[in-house]
Amino acid sequence: MAKQWLLLLLLLLHLVATLCLSKQFPPVSNLLLPSSSPATARVAIADSGAEDGSSEIKNRGIPLKANLSSCHPSYPSGDQIGSCCPTPAWSELEIIDFQFPDPSSPIRVRRAAHLVDEEYKAKYEKAVAIMKELPLDHPHNFWRQADLHCIYCTGAFDQVNSTAPFKTHHSWLFFPWHRALLYFHERILGKLIGDDNFALTFWSWDHPDGMHFPTMFTKGVLNDTERDAIRLPTVVDFNYHEDRGLTDGELVLDNLALMYHHMVSGAKKAELFMGCKLRSGVDGDCDSGGTIEESPHNPMHGWVGDRNNPVKEDMGAFHSAGRDPVLYAHHSNIDRMWATWQKMRNNELEFDNEEWLNSEFTFFDENLQFVRIRVRDVLNMSKLRIDYQDIGLPWLDTRPQPSVPPEIARSILKKRHDHNEGILRMPSETAEAHKLQRNGRLEKSITIRVQRPRINRTQEAKHKEEEVLFIYGIDTKRSGFVKFDVFINAVEETVLVPQSREFVGTFTNIDNSCTNPKGRMEKKKVKPHLKLGISELLEDLQAEGDDNIWVTLVPRGGTAINTTVEGIRIMYMK
Repeated sequence: MAKQWLLLLLLLLHLVATLCLSKQFPPVSNLLLPSSSPATARVAIADSGAEDGSSEIKNRGIPLKANLSSCHPSYPSGDQIGSCCPTPAWSELEIIDFQFPDPSSPIRVRRAAHLVDEEYKAKYEKAVAIMKELPLDHPHNFWRQADLHCIYCTGAFDQVNSTAPFKTHHSWLFFPWHRALLYFHERILGKLIGDDNFALTFWSWDHPDGMHFPTMFTKGVLNDTERDAIRLPTVVDFNYHEDRGLTDGELVLDNLALMYHHMVSGAKKAELFMGCKLRSGVDGDCDSGGTIEESPHNPMHGWVGDRNNPVKEDMGAFHSAGRDPVLYAHHSNIDRMWATWQKMRNNELEFDNEEWLNSEFTFFDENLQFVRIRVRDVLNMSKLRIDYQDIGLPWLDTRPQPSVPPEIARSILKKRHDHNEGILRMPSETAEAHKLQRNGRLEKSITIRVQRPRINRTQEAKHKEEEVLFIYGIDTKRSGFVKFDVFINAVEETVLVPQSREFVGTFTNIDNSCTNPKGRMEKKKVKPHLKLGISELLEDLQAEGDDNIWVTLVPRGGTAINTTVEGIRIMYMK
C-alpha cells in the first residue's frame, strides 16, 4: 500500500511540474527549428511576435491624453534645451468639450493654392497680419499657434499617469491631431477678419499643376525667410534626399508613381496608411508613420526647410515648422489625402478601438475657449463642415510597371539563389540575423533574401490579409534627416526610382529629437519600424508563387551612414 501511495504522489508531482513548465515555456511547435528545417522555420519566422510587431502592452484600453501640468523643455537648441511651453500653464484653464458646428452652417471649401484668386490672397494675408500683431501671450498670436506644433510634436507633455511623451507623429494620432489643428486655426483666421466662411488653402503637390511651391507664400506676411531659396523655384521632389538632377517631367512622373504606391497599393490596410498603434504608457510607445507621413509628408518638410540651418529650420524640424505659414497649406493637402483615402474605403472606420477613438487633444477655439476634442470628433468631414475643391487625382492612373521584365529578373534572381547568395533568416534570435546586424549599417545598399511563408494566395485571402514587408529595429542614432528606399527583386538593371514597380516604399526621418532636462526620468527609446504592403506589387512582379523575395535597402544622399537595421521579415495584416 505504501508503494502505491508513493507512486501516486510521484505521478501527482510530475503532473504539477508539467503544468508549471507549460506556462513558463511555449510549446515546441512555436519555437524556431534548426536551420536544417527551413520550411518549418519560415512559418515560425513569419508568424512570430505581436500583430503590430511590438511586445505585449500593459495599458491597453486607456485613451491617450496629455498631462497638461507636465510641460517641459523638449527640443535641442544649440547647447541649450528649447521650450515651447504655454503661459499660463494649460492645467490652470477650464476645459470644455468640443461641439460640432451648426449642421446648417455653410461648408468651408478649401481651394488649391495655385487656383485661388487675388481676393482670397488678400483675405489670407490680412488674417495672418492681424494674428502676428496680437500680443505675444494671446492664444491666437501667430507664434503661439506655431508653438502648438512644437508642443505636441516634440513630446513637451507627458501622458497622463505616465512619464511617456505625448506625441502626435509616427503613429495613428498623426492624421487626427493635424486635422484638429487645421480646424481651429482656420476658424481663428476667419474670426479675425469677420468671415465665417473663410477656409484654408491646400498646396496641391499631388497634382502636376500644383507641384511648384505656391507663389502666394513667397511674399509679405505669408513669406518665411528660413526656406531653401535654391530649391523652391523647382518642381517638388517627394523622394527628396539630395538634388537628383532630374528634369521637371521626370520629377512629376516620379511623384505621381510614389503617390500611387502610398495611396493605393501600399495603403490597403488602416495601419499601413495611418501609422502604428500608439498605446498609453512607456510600454505602449511605438514609432512608425503611415505611408503618406513617410512620404510626401516628411521629405516635403526637408525640401522646404533651409539647408543652411542646423536641422533645416523652419519646416525641416518639428519644433520650428509652425513658424512657416506654408505648414498649414502643406498639412491641408495631407488632410485632403486622408479624406480621399477615407472615400476610397467608403468611409469605413479606420480602427474600431475605444483607445484611439477617445484619445484627446486640447486647443483654443475662435472664441478663446479651451476645448477638448477627441479623435472620434474629427473623423467625419461633413460634421466639421469642411470640404476640398475637386481638382482630380491624376496619380490614380499611374500604376507603375516593372523596369526589368519579370521573366528576365526572375532568371537573374534564380542564379543568385542557386549560388546561395544573400540568404538571411529571421528573427534576430537566429545566428544568421547577426549577419544583418554586423552589415546592417546603411553606408551602402544592402540586399537580403527574405523567405515567404505563404505563396499563391487567393484574392479572397489577399483581401482579408495584406502581405507586409516588416523592417524592424531601425536605429537612426538621432541623425536628423535620414532616408532610405526599399525595393523588391531589384537586379543590376533595375532603375531604382519610384516609377519602377520594384519600388516598395521609403523610410524618412526628419529631426524630431525629444530632449529632456536633467533630473527628468529618461524616456524609453523605441526604435522605428517600417511596414510596407506588397500583395499587389508581388502580382505585378509575377512573384506571388515564389517562396522568397530579394529585398534591397538603398540609402539616399549619405543620410543613413549611421543608421542600422536589425532585420526584415514577412507578416500578414488584417
